[in-house]
Amino acid sequence: MGQKPKENVTIISGDFLPEGKDAKKMSDKELAKLAQQKADNSQFNMMIGSKAKIDNQTQQGMLNIRNPQTNTYPVNVVITDDQTGDVIYSSGAIEPGEEVSHVQLEKTLAKGTHSATAVFSLYDPKTKAKKGEVAAGVVFDVN
Repeated sequence: MGQKPKENVTIISGDFLPEGKDAKKMSDKELAKLAQQKADNSQFNMMIGSKAKIDNQTQQGMLNIRNPQTNTYPVNVVITDDQTGDVIYSSGAIEPGEEVSHVQLEKTLAKGTHSATAVFSLYDPKTKAKKGEVAAGVVFDVN
């Protein structure tokens, strides 16, 4: 006698999206600006001279490498000899807006013309994690 029959109860729990309050639609102009900013951040312009003139005695010379101010990422440039695969030069970090014009080779090159490949490694400015690479050919003229 004093017992109530069991009732099936359905419990619904969880959070539901509240009604909008302060949000507004972005204008076409704001959306275009955001899209352009994302596109700009994903672009990278590498600038390196196609020829380097190197002194045979000092293994130093002129080679222009630029990371334009318009780039988002700092870079490291490693140049390898196409024939041997040896590293000829590495730049260390070059921040946007910085350039290298004078290089000291890390590997002695004999007199003559040497084909090489410059690999630009791009890094995230905050995390320092590598983001990608681009490459260009360079000719070293050693006199």
